[in-house]
Amino acid sequence: MTTLKFDMIQTVALAAAVLFLGYGIRRRIGVLDRFNIPAPVVGGFLFASVTLLLRQTGTLAFEFDTTLQAPFMVAFFTTIGLAASLELLKKGGPQVLLFWVLASLLAVLQNGVGVTIAKAMGVNPLLGLLSGSITMTGGHGTGAAFGKLMEEQYNFPGAVTVAMAAATFGLVTGGLLGGPVGTRLINRFRLKSAGGETPAMAQVAENASPDHEIDTEPVGEAPTAYRLLQMIGVILACMAIGGMFSKWLGQFVTLPAYIGAMLVAAVARNAADGTKVLHIESRTVDDLGTIALSLFLTMALMSLRLWELLDLAGPMVVILVAQGTMMGLFATYVTFRFMGRDYDAAVMAGGHCGFGLGATPNAVANMNSLVERFGVAPRAFLVLPMVGAFFIDFSNAVIITTYINLIRP
Repeated sequence: MTTLKFDMIQTVALAAAVLFLGYGIRRRIGVLDRFNIPAPVVGGFLFASVTLLLRQTGTLAFEFDTTLQAPFMVAFFTTIGLAASLELLKKGGPQVLLFWVLASLLAVLQNGVGVTIAKAMGVNPLLGLLSGSITMTGGHGTGAAFGKLMEEQYNFPGAVTVAMAAATFGLVTGGLLGGPVGTRLINRFRLKSAGGETPAMAQVAENASPDHEIDTEPVGEAPTAYRLLQMIGVILACMAIGGMFSKWLGQFVTLPAYIGAMLVAAVARNAADGTKVLHIESRTVDDLGTIALSLFLTMALMSLRLWELLDLAGPMVVILVAQGTMMGLFATYVTFRFMGRDYDAAVMAGGHCGFGLGATPNAVANMNSLVERFGVAPRAFLVLPMVGAFFIDFSNAVIITTYINLIRP
């Protein structure tokens, strides 16, 4: 069988082509847009499927130089750190902090359920983590990052493939579940909208989400070349210092490569906010982060070895069905009750299904479908997008890392 080899630049160039193929398909197939399936996932899975077909027929194989995949990943998570401003947390008030705690609790439970079922079925407990908060709360970006870690350090072949499949399942399930959960709560308790306007911060937070598509015009002034170069310099500095920090931390615990850079970036952001020495331009950082994520995800997906998924498909489906069931129960009996048992809490519960099983844009889509029918929910649109876009990645990374170090072979 002939093997077609791509060097570092050719691999990135192919990833860009596959990415825009994904955008084109996504625009033309409504169901993909409805469930907020990211363009890198659409194009990457299609390319991986073609690769599988060519391999199974003995026609052609591909070999990629993915040297730049890791730097793109670290750059993306660095931009997440640069978005984590304590000033935003203060603006959101106690409700943002409370929902962050609930979202983090869900992540703990997702990993507990995943690992327990995996062990009961006699499969690698890391499969339970990959089908837990890594992909349910974390989404495709976190899934690819930790999948790569498990392949390289824990000899778990196909971890990235499992993560991408689980994250996609979560996106679809979260999109289907949120509306019915919110509607049931509103009707059961005869809840009414208190009126008001959706806060502008909701749109800013959704645009800042790592899953927000870049083929729409974001909020904020377009960056100049100087501002763009300045933010690139900040990101690179955080990556460099964070790399040294991660290496030091790695002596004590197992960590994904991005943790140090994300923490250093968060410190840099809040130091900049406090001293006013440097203004962190949110739109520029968001744009750079989305570009890095798009290329990183596309490279990860187009090099998937789908044939490695076959042996793990059965246990993974069982775990994912359990995750969907738990999400519905958690949103109904925990999110709704703790967030106030009112109309906004019901809308937030519907949004949490999209957020806890997929991504922030899924949550916003779920909440939009509810408010279009029942009336506005300003508090829900302030709290949930802010936690999803700016804060959950930090607590989720700590939770995942703790689980890995507890169950590692």
